[in-house]
Amino acid sequence: MTRRSLVQFIRRSLAAAAIAVTIASCASPGGDAPSAQYLTGFNAPATPSAEPFANDDVSYWDGDQAQGSPLIRINRLQQKAYFYKGGVLVGVSKVATGMEGYATPAGSYKVIQKVPAYVSGTYGIIRRKATGETVNPDATARVTPIPPGCEFVGAPMPFFMRFYAGYGMHEGFIPGYAASHGCIRLPGRMVRIFYNAAPLGTPVIVE
Repeated sequence: MTRRSLVQFIRRSLAAAAIAVTIASCASPGGDAPSAQYLTGFNAPATPSAEPFANDDVSYWDGDQAQGSPLIRINRLQQKAYFYKGGVLVGVSKVATGMEGYATPAGSYKVIQKVPAYVSGTYGIIRRKATGETVNPDATARVTPIPPGCEFVGAPMPFFMRFYAGYGMHEGFIPGYAASHGCIRLPGRMVRIFYNAAPLGTPVIVE
């Protein structure tokens, strides 16, 4: 058994006790589904799972050959996302959930929208139109004043997977602690894998 296989075996063993609880919790929805306007699907290009995880000793993926229904579990305390296929843990990713005052809501949801090149309509920056210079790196649309000659630019949220109202998973900065405005950020490589492995309707458990 290789070192990587041994590490994956240990991780699966540690998570085994949580699998039954995770699957059972899918039977009790924890939030109302958003309106039908969100039910739109897109495809993203596949990403090889053989790429190295630079500076990341947490994330891994071993689900390319696995079969069974997908399920994603988000653990806010651990700041990790767990991906299951047929009740078997096949991947783990570091995440950054909502910071204090913007907590990602706990509950049982489903992936209801997938957009590979999503842009936030709420959070972003204020920049000068003429030069592109950022004058406010943390702006909120319709709230933050926009100086003359400037404009609001929404934050990019690549490989966005909406699971409830304004909340979703997407690529973003992972500082090692809860730091978002409520969405769940994943590293670039892992969000692409999750995006391609999670069709619309995939259960998402936030705990």
